Amino acid sequence: MSMIVSAIGQGLLWAILGVALFLTFRILNFADMTVEGTFPLGAAVAVTSITNQLAPTAALGLAFLAGAAAGLITGLLYTKGKVPILLAGILVMTACLSINLRIMGTSNISLLGQATIFSNHFLKSLPRYFDSVLVGLIAVILITGLLIYFLQTDLGQAFIVTGDNPIMAQSIGINTDGMTILGLMVSNGLIALSGALIAQSNGYADVNMGIGIIVIALASIIIGEVVFGNLTLNQRLVAVTLGSIIYRFVILIVLQLGFSTNDLNLISAIILAICLMLPQFSHKLKLDQLFRKGVSRS
Repeated sequence: MSMIVSAIGQGLLWAILGVALFLTFRILNFADMTVEGTFPLGAAVAVTSITNQLAPTAALGLAFLAGAAAGLITGLLYTKGKVPILLAGILVMTACLSINLRIMGTSNISLLGQATIFSNHFLKSLPRYFDSVLVGLIAVILITGLLIYFLQTDLGQAFIVTGDNPIMAQSIGINTDGMTILGLMVSNGLIALSGALIAQSNGYADVNMGIGIIVIALASIIIGEVVFGNLTLNQRLVAVTLGSIIYRFVILIVLQLGFSTNDLNLISAIILAICLMLPQFSHKLKLDQLFRKGVSRS
């Protein structure tokens, strides 16, 4: 039972990462590699702030701002510097590795003996792992709710149109460069916030926390889409969270089968590859069934 609760809690905490990447990957149609730099950046900022006696909630705010700043740089490189999408993200991601080391002063920092948001008296009174479930649930509801509200506004609609058809968006007077920069700032701010939450949950920050993170985020998005099928935009945001929880259960099952934690990145990549291929297999299967029906009738 405790492992199930732990998987749900981790799924909820990591869902913020998936929801954040959804903004750029699905809505803006922007393959943003900055994520592998901003995730550990958020963790580094939050943990360093806490060890310097800053309140854990304030540390989360600083992490968001740091991630938004990284997203701003990626956006400026792409829109103003005309650097290709992937290269702009890789440049900022690479720069973040050195910045994270500068912030922490070492490759990793522990939060042992430090207060975190999980040190709250009420959360500590809950059964084991229920604290991460509650914190994750509150964070996901707030962030998803705010994003759903934002996407219903005129600015949000302009943001969606920019991703759907930038040429048409420009023709009706939308500042597509501004929308792209805004999306990257919000997305990377939330990614850094996710890194800060995970760091407080795990009790440490490490410069290598970002390796393979984009695969985990994409797995949450793709699993949610594959499992729940055709959905509205708002429903897809919710499906990302459910996809994150499902992904955690798949990882739990795989580990229970005897695989090593060292294989997690490999397993994540395989799971994502399978989910990406499922719609293609399903389409071919339907075509084969239709063909067989046609042959039988003739």
